[in-house]
Amino acid sequence: MLEEFKKFIMKGNVVDLAVAVIIGGAFGLIVKSLVNDIIMPIVGAIFGGIDFSNMFIPLSSNVTATTLAAAKKQGAVLAYGNFITVTVNFLIIAFVIFLIVKALNKAQEMRKKEEEAPAEPPAPPREEVLLEEIRDLLAKK
Repeated sequence: MLEEFKKFIMKGNVVDLAVAVIIGGAFGLIVKSLVNDIIMPIVGAIFGGIDFSNMFIPLSSNVTATTLAAAKKQGAVLAYGNFITVTVNFLIIAFVIFLIVKALNKAQEMRKKEEEAPAEPPAPPREEVLLEEIRDLLAKK
């Protein structure tokens, strides 16, 4: 059973999937930082200095805090600012994945066209070329 498990783990698809998950996780962190630290502050500045990370609607009369973290401690809140930020994260990741899939499909299509293209006929043997030259010379005389 252990040997079978080792064979399964060492298959190319499993290793490729593991690498993809690790890289995808790292990419997600990069996109999260891009959105939280660059895009949303710029969007917030455009809309008059809004801080999306602290946008919420209190769902309880006990919530009097002005920051999301403090408000969550006091009671239920509807953190729509976080939702906007996560939606922007998703859209960026989805767009990048779309571009990657599009590029892979184009590369696959190009490879398929290359495989389908007829190969050039092989050059005739040297003897045949020499015989044709001799024939042509004799025909000229």
